[in-house]
Formats: sequence, C-alpha cells, structure tokens
Amino acid sequence: MEKLLFGTAGIPHSSNERSTVAGIERLAELNLSCMEIEFVNGVHMGKATALEVAEVARRLHIGLTVHAPYYINLYSAEPEKVKASQYHILSSARIGSLCGADSVVFHTGFYGNDPPEKVYPLIKENLAEITRTLRKEDNRIWIRPEVMGKATQFGTIEEVIRLSQEIEGVLPAIDFSHWHARTGRYNSHEEFSEILKQIETGLGRIALDNMHIHVSGIKYGLKGEQKHLNLQESDFNYTDLIKALKEFKVKGYLICESPNLEEDAILLKQTFEST
Repeated sequence: MEKLLFGTAGIPHSSNERSTVAGIERLAELNLSCMEIEFVNGVHMGKATALEVAEVARRLHIGLTVHAPYYINLYSAEPEKVKASQYHILSSARIGSLCGADSVVFHTGFYGNDPPEKVYPLIKENLAEITRTLRKEDNRIWIRPEVMGKATQFGTIEEVIRLSQEIEGVLPAIDFSHWHARTGRYNSHEEFSEILKQIETGLGRIALDNMHIHVSGIKYGLKGEQKHLNLQESDFNYTDLIKALKEFKVKGYLICESPNLEEDAILLKQTFEST
C-alpha cells in the first residue's frame, strides 16, 4: 500500500442507489478512497456483478475489501456449523477476489464455556484449512480475523497477531473501537501507539504497511461492546488514534463503521490531513 485510505463499511447513505457500483461512484464524488463491501447477511453477488465492481473501482481508484457474513463460528461443537463457516469465508474470498478486493474480514467465533487456550488450536486449524484451499485456487486475498468487542468472542489483539504469525496468508483486522470497548482502556495516544508497536513487533513493518482498520464511536458496558455510535457522540478518542497512525506511517484501509458512515469517514480523513 502507498498510503492510508479512508472509506466506509458499505454503501454510503448518500448514494443515489443501493448498489455496490453506485456506492463506489459516490465515494469517488466524496473524495474518499476505499470501501468494505458488506457480505454480512450472505454473499449475494454473482461473477458478472463482481467483475463490473472491479472495473469501476479500478477506474475510480477506489480500494476494496469485503466483510464475510456475521454468522461464522470456527469453534463449534457441531462440525456442520464449522464447515458452513468455512464455506462463508471461502465464498466471500472468491467473490471478493473477483471484485479486486485486497482482503476479507470476518468474526472468528466464540469461546463458549472453554478457556481461550483450548479454543485457539482448533480455530487455527479450521482457519488454516481455508487458507490452504485458497492457495490451491491461486487466490491471494488476505484473510483477516477481526479484533472483537466482547469478552465472549475470540479475537483479542494477541490472538489475531498470533494467527497471523502462524498461518500464511493471514493478517489482522484491527478494530480499535472494539478493543476500547472490550478492555475499557486503549483510548489514548500512548495506548494506541502501544498497539501499533505490538503489531510491528509481532509481524514486522509489513503489517503496518498493509493494515485493515475499523473505527467508529462505540457504546460499551461491563461486558464490552453494545452498539456503534457516531464519533462525536462517543468517548472514542479518534484524534489521538489518527495522530498515532500518522506517526507510525500506517498504510492500508481505514474503514468507518459509525452509523453516519461517510460523515465520520470524511471527519477522520480531514483530521488525518490536518494533524
């Protein structure tokens, strides 16, 4: 990546049509530069549409990623649910690749009643099976387990970095808002810098040059994330995050997940440019 791109999780609200192509065109009009295509309710895009999306995104210089369906759990006592989860990630990766997307983000699973150290090896093996399949298909899209906002969910900073160390083709999706909600901390320049140092130490400079970041305002309680908010309606310290990202010369995708989508994406970009 040459720089940090700013965009939205899905089609901007101000788009004239609720289509991925129209969303890309609207982002270009807004002078934003990337979009995460939301397959969160299922992969309902065919090959022809995906190829059209790729052509429009290339022409308008809009970077793309995709988010796999929400109903994924790579740690389940029911083998059919694991297989279905693998299928959803693979489907997202295959269509995402046709769209020209650089990566596919997903929620990895839940601990259930088991300790994290028991959950990790099975998550790792089930995820490695996905990446092996994609490599056999010569699909080089990055697979990105996301940092999650609740203590019941697999996806700490340490877990996603470790998966990225141990499985070829995997890099983390760092949701700074989720991590703040989950820990009740990590909301200052010093703490954001600590996370970025942790990523660089664990994965090397290449990880900071190829990041996928989620940012939004967030409401949280004792059990972590409750819902997303607009940035200025929350306590999330986005100005210090932007400062840290700039100091570390982070490159990649910064995807805004605030309810107002493009408004906060523009706010984040303007803050970056003025910092």
